[in-house]
Amino acid sequence: MKKKGILLIAVILLSTAPLAQAQEGQLSGTIDVTYLSSYIWRGFEMYPGNDGAIQASIDMDFYGTGLGAKILSSKSPEPGNVNREEMDFTLYYGNSISEGETYATDFKIGWVYYNHPDEPARVRDMQELFAALSWPEICPAGIVPSYTIVCMWPSVSGSGVSTNGGWMHILGLGYDWTVSGLTPETPEQTIHLSVEAVYNDGAAPGAVGAIVVDHDWSHAVLGVSTDFEVADNLTFTPGLHWQISMDNSVNTQDEFWVGVGLSYKF
Repeated sequence: MKKKGILLIAVILLSTAPLAQAQEGQLSGTIDVTYLSSYIWRGFEMYPGNDGAIQASIDMDFYGTGLGAKILSSKSPEPGNVNREEMDFTLYYGNSISEGETYATDFKIGWVYYNHPDEPARVRDMQELFAALSWPEICPAGIVPSYTIVCMWPSVSGSGVSTNGGWMHILGLGYDWTVSGLTPETPEQTIHLSVEAVYNDGAAPGAVGAIVVDHDWSHAVLGVSTDFEVADNLTFTPGLHWQISMDNSVNTQDEFWVGVGLSYKF
């Protein structure tokens, strides 16, 4: 798909949005700006030297229908990465089935286009289809298991990253731990704990260049974060992440990074 195709899809999506107004709900979304001390994406170092990134995004929910669209821009503050800007476009649908039951399932399916504006599509651009499932009621202790399957491929035939296509399988566990409030204004604080393990079946992002990935368990990530409401609909979120790397074709070392985000819901 050429880059002009992205704009065409966006126009079609936005033009059909008014049809959703007939259903209950309203147009809403989230604007987010996050700083990452290292840009690690599904196990890979996205910038040389473990450089960080500033990421800005807008995530739109079309009138409570479950349809949504997200645009994310990622830039490195380091001068050496001036030509590595990334712009990701996501279209998705999310919903729940069997709500209130033990086997209630939340799901999201979608398509992502990974665009690199400073280079032609044939150099680095990739596409992705994904399906994410989670089971919020299955464990009485509050642990939420999840599974995500991803299929990636180069956006243009004969691409410079023609070897990067493949699958990923992501197994996760999440838990919200409630503790006493960390500030006088907050009676209690929720600490978000997460762990995920990834089986990489040959997939790699175009941003790292052409690469051949082993078919193996590539890495596991432990995460902890929490939210502070600093104003109406404005949330500050700090987080810590530690990656245990298990396959050298994805990453040759363990990783640790900090994320600091500010998001506004409207």
